[in-house]
Amino acid sequence: MRPDLLRSITFDEKGLIPVIVQHYFTGQVLMLAFSNAEAVELTIRTGEIHFFSRSRQKLWHKGRTSGNIMELVELRIDCDQDCLLALVRPLGPACHTGEKTCFYRSITGDSTADISFLDELYQILLSRKELLPENSYTANLFQQGIKRISQKIGEEGVETSLAMTSGDRNEVIAESADLIYHLMVGLVERGIALEELVQELLSRHTNP
Repeated sequence: MRPDLLRSITFDEKGLIPVIVQHYFTGQVLMLAFSNAEAVELTIRTGEIHFFSRSRQKLWHKGRTSGNIMELVELRIDCDQDCLLALVRPLGPACHTGEKTCFYRSITGDSTADISFLDELYQILLSRKELLPENSYTANLFQQGIKRISQKIGEEGVETSLAMTSGDRNEVIAESADLIYHLMVGLVERGIALEELVQELLSRHTNP
């Protein structure tokens, strides 16, 4: 906790400050809202995101009614001290439409690849493991167990290595995708979160 930074927050003439909300792990921007001093204090004290609703002119506990609460992971302030960045762990969609982010529409119409899909894929795999739907390749892998999953990881690893050797770029991409998919199935089977892998890589980077 940095009391000096907390005291440095610059609210506008209405006593508000914009708060950008971002997924703590994927980096996906989820929404933008406003907070007053009380909402900021409640967010820090409760560990759950609170805003001030400009339309209703009252405090707003995000997700209190819908259940889509946002757990605070970290609260940051920008260099001008007039905007906050809330890194959160969302317990449901951020948008009232049911979309996971309020920024789900593209004005330019361009479709961009988003690294956050890896986390989405991980959640899909968790669901396949739990529900075991019929005619699902993933569910079938889970039913066959860790030995079969490990075998597939090995096979895809070899195929990816051969593709790297051949120099065919498209083949490398396709085989790498197969390898990552099967590796993630194995992680789900072993109960290992993607965040744990990132933490391991980070520890190696910061402590070479």
